[in-house]
Amino acid sequence: MSVVEFLTDPWQLPFMQRAFAVAVITGRVCGVVGVYVVLRGMAFNGETVSHSAFPGVALAYAFHGNLLLGGALAGLTTSILIALVSQNRRLKEDTVIGVFFSCAFGLGIVLVSTAAGVGALLVTVVLPLSKELVAVSLDRETARAAGLTVTWLDLILYAVVTATIVMSLEAVGNILVLSLLITPAAAARMLTERLWAMTLPASTFGGTGAPAGLYVSYAYDLAAGGSIVCALTALFAVTWCLAPRHGLLARSRARRHNGAAWQSAGEQAVST
Repeated sequence: MSVVEFLTDPWQLPFMQRAFAVAVITGRVCGVVGVYVVLRGMAFNGETVSHSAFPGVALAYAFHGNLLLGGALAGLTTSILIALVSQNRRLKEDTVIGVFFSCAFGLGIVLVSTAAGVGALLVTVVLPLSKELVAVSLDRETARAAGLTVTWLDLILYAVVTATIVMSLEAVGNILVLSLLITPAAAARMLTERLWAMTLPASTFGGTGAPAGLYVSYAYDLAAGGSIVCALTALFAVTWCLAPRHGLLARSRARRHNGAAWQSAGEQAVST
């Protein structure tokens, strides 16, 4: 198969055209929202919500309801409960998430999806509140002392993350959606410390890695969701190695440079 055929053949099929559109939109939205998930350390919450949406979908199916609405309501309910219970400083957030994770997973076993407008709405909600969300993510007590309504910001962020996860279920499934939400943002985190500079590459990584995975899936007859995750992970591996300041190679060069500087200083001290 030539390069041209590899790039153009999938577009001859209507279902692949729709798959590419879903992958690009979902990847970009997840990249933007994932920035706040990474800064806040909410990766485990993404896994919890993806599982909590599953019993909601199952219930909606059993009662012939809307599957997307059922998953969204279940995920949103779980996120609100996590946000509210986490306000008690006696329990750490990861502990509360663990409780609801096991509950949602068990319920999903017992009981044993996307729109472009939703993605645009999520980005519209997140970006105007970016400074406040970053402040709460980095230092909750300082943000509270500065007069920010931490509880409401928590609820907004959890709700946006939930909606993003539910929107992404159709693209990669409830297990692999965590990678779509976290990996592009983690790769962008290797490149910069600034939020706005981090948001653009995260969205770009998500919007290019997801369709790249679909190309691999089509060409080699592999599972689409797994191929997308592998493509995103490959992008992360590249940035982890080659990031100009925080990458593996850059840090290795810095260590060698510092070692040479210390050795030179030591030799000068001895000679004097």
